[in-house]
Amino acid sequence: MVYKMINRIKKIRASLAANMIGTVVFLLLAFDIFVSIHGYYSFTFAFKKEYSTSTYHMADTATSLINGDHLELYLSGHEMTEFERVKQALGAYCRKMSVSLIYVIKVDTSDYGRFVSVFNLVNNAVDNSEYTAWELGHKRDTTNEEYRKKYETIYKKEKPYETVYRTDPEDGSHPHITTMVPVKNSDGDVSGILCVQRPIRELNDANRPYLINISITAVLLSVLSGLFISFIIRKQFVRPIRKISEEASRFAAENTQGEPLGSISSYAEIANLARAIDKMETDMVNYMDNLTEATAEKERFGAEMSFARTIQKNAIPNTFPAFPERTDFDIYAYMTPAKEIGGDFYNFFLTDDDHLALVIGDVSGKSVPAALFMMETNMIISGRINMGGKPGEILTFVNNIICERNHADMFVTLWLGILEISTGLITAVNAGHEDAALISRNGGASLFKTKHQIAVGIFPDTVYRDFEIQLEKGDKLFLYTDGVPEATNAEEQMFTIRRMLDVLNACKEAPPEGVLDGIHRSVDEFVGDADQFDDLTMLCVELKE
Repeated sequence: MVYKMINRIKKIRASLAANMIGTVVFLLLAFDIFVSIHGYYSFTFAFKKEYSTSTYHMADTATSLINGDHLELYLSGHEMTEFERVKQALGAYCRKMSVSLIYVIKVDTSDYGRFVSVFNLVNNAVDNSEYTAWELGHKRDTTNEEYRKKYETIYKKEKPYETVYRTDPEDGSHPHITTMVPVKNSDGDVSGILCVQRPIRELNDANRPYLINISITAVLLSVLSGLFISFIIRKQFVRPIRKISEEASRFAAENTQGEPLGSISSYAEIANLARAIDKMETDMVNYMDNLTEATAEKERFGAEMSFARTIQKNAIPNTFPAFPERTDFDIYAYMTPAKEIGGDFYNFFLTDDDHLALVIGDVSGKSVPAALFMMETNMIISGRINMGGKPGEILTFVNNIICERNHADMFVTLWLGILEISTGLITAVNAGHEDAALISRNGGASLFKTKHQIAVGIFPDTVYRDFEIQLEKGDKLFLYTDGVPEATNAEEQMFTIRRMLDVLNACKEAPPEGVLDGIHRSVDEFVGDADQFDDLTMLCVELKE
């Protein structure tokens, strides 16, 4: 039971649909959390700002009831009739405005660390508080450093008012804000500070339902979006790719024609691969059916390989210039199999106007099995790149899919990069492939050495890591398979990386097509009449000025 459950979990983890939909669900949940947190803090900020502004207007209005010239007289026991009248007016204002406290203090301006109370009106009924009114002349130390600095700011006329928030008071009082405004004498000088303390229990009362409402709304929208996106992903990507992959694997095992895949996707890359598989099956089966004798067998096999080579060639970009409308980059690629068909491949395509995907790979083995494995790998990579993500996560996903279907125990070395054309930054991953060569406009050609990771198709659940290459204007990136440095002449000497770099330095001023022509000519001259041992595949991209 446990074994079956573990196998089921492994299948789910390797499933294209599960990985894609899981990624979408994760992103939607992350979006929900972000929206909820952002909404909560935005609401709290707006609420506090509104409270601060309205409380300031209350406090500023209250100062009109006070004669700033008489604060010292009140403290010395004079003008007590006026004092009582003002006190009653402030008390009525305190109750009418539904605030907890209105008090007026004179602060010791030597260090703002002490003050004496002039007026102190308490309205405990507003939030069931237990404040006790200070008597005229009550002295005490400033509450803390925050209050001291705000007293100093008001006395120095640096701000029209100050506000202190106490959303979670440590002294047991209810949440409140205290707004402080200056009380000025007839000369315009600050003679005291009027403070209004106002409950803000509405903040806590409003925050909770607001957060719940916005969270529920975000979750509902995400669920609906997730269901819709899941439907689209399954219909447009998962089902077509699964059909193509299953048909390619079936044909590789049985060599019999199945039901035509037809136009199973609206995306050009997937549709082209499906048509290529259909055409390959049709061509190969038609020629196998005409087999009658040994001579016919040989002729049929040659024709079959010719068709297979054509199909393989058509499965990768082979029309140049590839992007005649683009002037910001140039690209050229070249592939010559050692036999009629081979396991090397390359691919490139724009994922959007500013991103160019670059792929080169080398499948273990030769001939038809390698070619089929190559086409399936190219198909899966192309489809996965179009779904977005960095090269590392793309190759991690591709490796799991290939491992799941790799009954022939084949593997492929891959170099995958995505060029951001506007900046020249390439984010790439190397799965056991040859190091790329960087041809600098202001320097020479050199290998961009990175730590190689394990080839694709060997171990499932391998996590691939990204690295970055920065291209400047005029720089070129050269990708190749091991057929270039390991090309061997009649004396069994290899062409080597050193010779390859020498040729790249000699051709560094040439466009990408000229660079590949130079390498190809040099390899041909070096090899001479010796048989080609391995596939020869190259790709060069230039970031133009």
